[in-house]
Amino acid sequence: MRYSNKPALAGFRLSLGLTLVYAALVIILPLACLVWTGAGLGFADFIRIVTSRRALASYRVTLSAAALATLFNAVYGFALAYVLVRFRFPGRRLLDALVDLPFAIPTAVAGIALTTLFAGNGWFGAPLEALGIKVAYTPLGIAVAMAFTSLPFVVRTLQPVLQDLDPAIEEAAATLGASRGRAFRSVVFPLLVPALLAGVALAFARSLGEFGAVIFIAGNQPNRTEITALLAFIRIEEYDYPAAAAIATVMLAAAFVMLLVINALQARLARYQEASR
Repeated sequence: MRYSNKPALAGFRLSLGLTLVYAALVIILPLACLVWTGAGLGFADFIRIVTSRRALASYRVTLSAAALATLFNAVYGFALAYVLVRFRFPGRRLLDALVDLPFAIPTAVAGIALTTLFAGNGWFGAPLEALGIKVAYTPLGIAVAMAFTSLPFVVRTLQPVLQDLDPAIEEAAATLGASRGRAFRSVVFPLLVPALLAGVALAFARSLGEFGAVIFIAGNQPNRTEITALLAFIRIEEYDYPAAAAIATVMLAAAFVMLLVINALQARLARYQEASR
C-alpha cells in the first residue's frame, strides 16, 4: 500500500506560507522592534525607567482597573450570553446587535460618550454622585471604559459554546432529580468554564491595551488616574522612544503571561473534563 506525502487539504502549503508571512510581518516584527528598542537602554536604565514611581503608579492603576472591568464582564457577560442564547423576547436581536457596538465605534467616541454620561452633571453621573459615588476622572471611570470596550469578547466567546450545548444534558439531569439550579451548577457551568476563561483572558488583555476610551474619562492625573498606555504615549511625545518602548514592553509581558496562564488553565480543565467522562 502506498501512502501519499501530499497534504490532505488543497492549498495547505500556500495557506501556511501566507499565514507565517503575515504573522512575521504584522505581529512578530513590530513586537521584536519594540523589545529591541527597549533593550537598547541597557539593563540599569531599563530597570530605572520601568520601576520609576510614576511608572509603578500607572501599572497599579491599569492592572486594578482592568481586573475590576474583567470581573464585571465575567459575570455580566456570562449572564448576557446565556440570556441571548436560551431565551426569546422582544428586542433580542437589537440587544444582540448592540453587543458589537464597542467594535463598531471609535474608542475615542466611546470615551467622550462615557464621560458625558458619567460626569457630575451627566445622566448617570449626577444620581451616582448624589449617592457619594464619583465615576468620571477616577479609577472607577477607567474600569467603566475598559468594561465597555471589552465586554463583546466575553459574550461572543460564550455564545457559540452555549448554542452547541445539547439541551438533553439538562433534561437528563432533571430526570435524575436535579433542580434547574443544581443542573446548571453541576452540569452546564463546568462545560462553559473553558470558554469563559478564554473570553475573560481576551477581555483582560484588551483592557490592558485600551487607550482611546480611557483618556477622556480618566482625568489623566499622574500617580492617580494615569494609565500605562498614556504614559508610554507621553514619552513618545517627548521623543523618548526607548523609554516608551521599555514601558510598553512591561505591559506586553503582562499580557503574554496572562494569556499563558489562561491557556494552561484551559488545557488542565479540558483534561479533567475528558478524564471525568
